[in-house]
Amino acid sequence: MSYSDWQLLAIALGGVLFLVALIVSRVRLHPLLALMVTSVVVGLLTGMPQEALVKSITAGAGNTLGAVGIVVALGAMLGKILADTGVTEGISNTIIRKTSTRMLPWAMAGVAFVVGIPMFFEVGLVVLLPLVFSVARKLEETASIRGSAYVYIGVPVIAALAAMHGMVPPHPGPLTAIAALNTSIGATMLYGFIAAVPAIVLGGPIYGALITPRMGVKPDQALIDQFAVTSAGNDAPASTPPGLGLSLLTALLPAFLMLFHAIAELVFPEGSRAVQITGFLGSPAIAMLIGVLFAAWILVYARRGDSEKLRNSLSASVKPIANVLLIIAGGGAFQHVLTDAKVGDAIVHLSQQFSLSPLLLGWFIAMLLSVSTGSATVGIVGAAGLLAPLAGAGPVNAPLLALAIGCGSLFFNYANHAGFWLVKESFGMSMGEATMTISVIQSIVSVIGLVMVLLMNLLPPLI
Repeated sequence: MSYSDWQLLAIALGGVLFLVALIVSRVRLHPLLALMVTSVVVGLLTGMPQEALVKSITAGAGNTLGAVGIVVALGAMLGKILADTGVTEGISNTIIRKTSTRMLPWAMAGVAFVVGIPMFFEVGLVVLLPLVFSVARKLEETASIRGSAYVYIGVPVIAALAAMHGMVPPHPGPLTAIAALNTSIGATMLYGFIAAVPAIVLGGPIYGALITPRMGVKPDQALIDQFAVTSAGNDAPASTPPGLGLSLLTALLPAFLMLFHAIAELVFPEGSRAVQITGFLGSPAIAMLIGVLFAAWILVYARRGDSEKLRNSLSASVKPIANVLLIIAGGGAFQHVLTDAKVGDAIVHLSQQFSLSPLLLGWFIAMLLSVSTGSATVGIVGAAGLLAPLAGAGPVNAPLLALAIGCGSLFFNYANHAGFWLVKESFGMSMGEATMTISVIQSIVSVIGLVMVLLMNLLPPLI
């Protein structure tokens, strides 16, 4: 560890604290402004040239909006169509009617587990928000629980999506680790499923039941009105909602398209026509676009609905998420500045000072890189690259090492992660409430995943 490494780490830590202070102190700066100011301050303190700093900020914001922003906007449109036509109302009625209040979080965790297999965390959350809000609103009307119904229903969904994102191929993080360590996709996927189940249970329904009575979270009313029709007649769907089968197909079509691509990658050779076609159709932006067009055709045009009303509704659907998109862009800018300032290199140098088993070391390096840079991918790439020689040189269970690295990248998703801001703004949380939910949930999932890795390492390897 050099002096410059310690200096970079101190600046990164100070930057995060400065960001939080700008948002929660008397200044009460808007999160986008706070993220931009912090990005500039951190970049200048680390010695980045001014021109490079400007490029880093714009590239980070642009890349994040390109990867997440369009998908979030299309998800808002899909959610609005599903709400206006009574689809989310019908699905939520079915879930509530057939599931007890105590079992609702378990049912939602199961839905998110399936949806999360092919979807990024942010994409899966956008797809499921209409269902989460609709079920939570109905539960809130029954007054059958203490605390926030939105936390009670949302926490299991967040836990399941996070676990699948970090532990199970074909998500890019696990796939990156698998490629770097030259190990088996099948074995890593099987280990990932096994580790994900207890992580979801503890980080989702169980943790959610503990914190729900202590939280009064309620999303912005505009988002609730957009995603969940109210029982007061004016917002009720004008026509009879479709059957449950068609409702589920319409709501989950983007998830199915992404899942088909995941299956095709496992079944067909790399570069085959099937993989290329499913890869195009299953890319998040294209899958969401197809989902919106399918929903508009099946639920509106084919039922002789009002096309002008649909267009106005879709235009209105993106207004409540404008603030969310801007804050996500700011988070991307901050993350990019930390990465370009070589904070990740300092973390790698710090990790080399410790003498740990490869599995623990992989988790630890990925955790430090992810927390400091705001990118789980940076954590996985850095840890996998550093430990790749160990995977082929010693008695190391490489699939478990890949899983340990993926688990480490999930730890303590905070203010420099785009996912943190998506959860915070979507659910209308304060910084403290968002930390108690997504940050703690992902930490639980990460630690339980590591425990499962260590336990499975005691058994004979799968390969």
